[in-house]
Amino acid sequence: MRASELKKGMIIKDKGEFCIVVDIEHRTPGNLRAIYQTTLKNVLSSKIIKMRYSPDDSVEKADLESKNVQFLYSDPAGFHFMDMSSYETITLGDEMVGDARYYLKENLEVEVLYYERRPVTIELPVTVDLKVTESDPGIRGDTSGKVMKPATLETGLKVNVPLFIEEGEIVTVDTRTGEYIGRA
Repeated sequence: MRASELKKGMIIKDKGEFCIVVDIEHRTPGNLRAIYQTTLKNVLSSKIIKMRYSPDDSVEKADLESKNVQFLYSDPAGFHFMDMSSYETITLGDEMVGDARYYLKENLEVEVLYYERRPVTIELPVTVDLKVTESDPGIRGDTSGKVMKPATLETGLKVNVPLFIEEGEIVTVDTRTGEYIGRA
């Protein structure tokens, strides 16, 4: 496939590594040839890579198979999921799950992406609802503008929430940015 066919969200193989196209920008600087400035996120290590491609460069699109799975639990052996179609258990290691661990709670449905029958990564839903387990009380009178305070959620994720959010409440978090969206 040509670089001019790249779109946000595609998974490509760059130098043997699987990367998600996070951002792509078409640039034509002055009287020079057009280029595609891309921001890629390594699927396994979550590192961000900036790459430039000319429109005719060849890019390998990763043909990944996806399966719907349900998160069961985690232990020292890894993260355990159940395939929703065959009911078999899949165990993924810490390095494969990465920062997604902070969004996983029991019975959450996610997708596991496979390349040549080997699991490569998991894909989370865009938002998840998590319970606030620890949060400082809001200070009265400190309400000018959009004032936020730190909170720890049931999975260990730390996010900034508005002052009115208290312990025990359930909040919606964006899994792409890790930011508070609203009450659930």
